[in-house]
Amino acid sequence: MSDSTGDRPEPREHADRAMHAFGEAREPDVWEVLARWRAEGRRMAMLTVVESRGFTPQKAGTRMLVAGSGATAGTIGGGAIEHEALREARALLEAGGGAITVRKQLTQDLGMCCGGEMVVYIESLEAPPRLFLFGAGYIARPIAALATGCGFAVTVFDGRDEWASAARFPGATVRAQDPADAARALETTDADFAIVVTHDHDLDQRIVQELLRKPLKFTGMIGSLGKLAKFRRRLETRGFTAEQVARLRTPLGLPIGAQTPEEIAVSVLAELVAVRRETAPDKGWEEAARARHRRSRVADAKSTEGSDT
Repeated sequence: MSDSTGDRPEPREHADRAMHAFGEAREPDVWEVLARWRAEGRRMAMLTVVESRGFTPQKAGTRMLVAGSGATAGTIGGGAIEHEALREARALLEAGGGAITVRKQLTQDLGMCCGGEMVVYIESLEAPPRLFLFGAGYIARPIAALATGCGFAVTVFDGRDEWASAARFPGATVRAQDPADAARALETTDADFAIVVTHDHDLDQRIVQELLRKPLKFTGMIGSLGKLAKFRRRLETRGFTAEQVARLRTPLGLPIGAQTPEEIAVSVLAELVAVRRETAPDKGWEEAARARHRRSRVADAKSTEGSDT
């Protein structure tokens, strides 16, 4: 006669199976969602239970996220306290951000049966602006380094394996793929930045055409005023509107007389930070070009005078 208990799992094994099944069904951890939402550039608020007294649905240290879109991750206990905290969090985001502390006696203030008291600290979290950098050459490297240091989440695209190296761009995400293909497939928001600094003008053209069709806060390209004039004509003949063409910011950066790749990077980041902080100073490239032209004419005149004496 066989032992009818022989095929039954041991209590510990049964518990492990139950926990495994629970783990597969559980919602993503708040910190996992936070990392993903940051990468997606979402606006969000973090709700943290900082105090709890008596009978409460959650204890101190419990966290929850709410995005500007209304999506949530985690829970601080559900019921009226969570509803009230979420209402305050959404109002905070709509007002532009900041922080607030919500203190509620669950029975007296909210009519809950728990009878305890909870204090929830709510703070808006600014997602780092995403900067998509097309090209991994000599100028791209210091730009990416400065941008990372200034709080941008940088992604670099270049089809050349020897240039698209993670070792050359610490702190950035590097994609070894054709930049024009990357620009075509890229999903962006109106909070994102993109700059084009490749080694090839035709490649620049293809990338720019893709970017101008997408929502972006800033679309820039390295180059001269002459290059800008050519690109404008080409874009117009390809059916781009005046508004789309006007979004292309080039020459890239502020006119500080930069010459080295590092100085150019400083110029570029100065403009990106200005746009991020919504100050956007007058770039003045045309005036700077006229000033250089005047200086050149004066120098030529002096040279001519010297040769006549």
